Amino acid sequence: MARIFITGSTDGLGLAAAEALIAEGHSVVLHARTAQRVSAVAELASAGVVIGDLANAADTRSVADQVNAIGRMDAVIHNAGVYSVPQRGATPEGHAVTVAVNTLAPFILTALIERPERLVYLSSRLHHGGSGPLQDLDWTKRPWDTARAYAESKLHLAALAGALARRWPHVVSNAVDPGWVRTRMGGATATVDIETGARTQAWLAVSRDPAALVSGGYWRHMEREQPAAEVTDEAYQDALVTALEGLTGVTLS
Repeated sequence: MARIFITGSTDGLGLAAAEALIAEGHSVVLHARTAQRVSAVAELASAGVVIGDLANAADTRSVADQVNAIGRMDAVIHNAGVYSVPQRGATPEGHAVTVAVNTLAPFILTALIERPERLVYLSSRLHHGGSGPLQDLDWTKRPWDTARAYAESKLHLAALAGALARRWPHVVSNAVDPGWVRTRMGGATATVDIETGARTQAWLAVSRDPAALVSGGYWRHMEREQPAAEVTDEAYQDALVTALEGLTGVTLS
C-alpha cells in the first residue's frame, strides 16, 4: 500500500481523494491550513496531519519539513488552491495571494519534499485562458484580474508537471483537470459530482495500470487530453521554472 500526501485535504476534492485512497487501504498524510481545521479530519488522520498556510512561504517550508519528518511519500497530490480572490492582496513576502497558493507553494513543496515516485498537480480547463508570455507573473504591474490570475496559475501548474516529467525521469508527473466540481469553491450548480472530480488524481497517485504510469500527461475524468501549447513547450517550461526559482528563492534540482 502507498503513502500519499495531499495538500488542502480538510474539505472538497482533497478530502474526497483522501477518503477514497484510505478506503482502498492506503496511508494518507493530510494537510490543514490551521490547527483549528484539523478537527474536521481527526478521524481520518491516523497517518498524520501537517499544518501550514500555503499563502505564507515560511509556513510552506514548514509543511515540507513536517512531511519529510514523517517519511518519504510514494505520491504527492498538489490539490490546494484558491479562486475568487477579489483583489491581488499580498502575502507576507509580498506575492499575490492566488499566485502564492496556486503556483509558488506547489513549486516550493515540490523542491523541498523528498522526491516521491509520483506527482499529481490539480490544474483546470480554465488554464487555456492563461496562455501568454511569462511577464509579470506576480501581478505587480498589471491591473488585477481574478479570473485571469486563476487561469494563469493553473497553466503554470500544468506546465510545471510537464517540466518535472522531463527533469525527473524516475518520477511520474501528471496534471489533472477535475472539472467544475460541486465543492465549496465550485458551488452547488457545478456539473461534476465530487467523487468523479477526485477519481483521476487518486488513480494517478497509486494505480499500477500502465496508463497511470506514463509521465507528462494532462488528464480529465480518466482520459488524457491535449492541454494549451505552453504546457508541452520545453522552452516555456524552463522559463517558468527559472521565474519560480527567482520568486521563491528555492532551486529545483
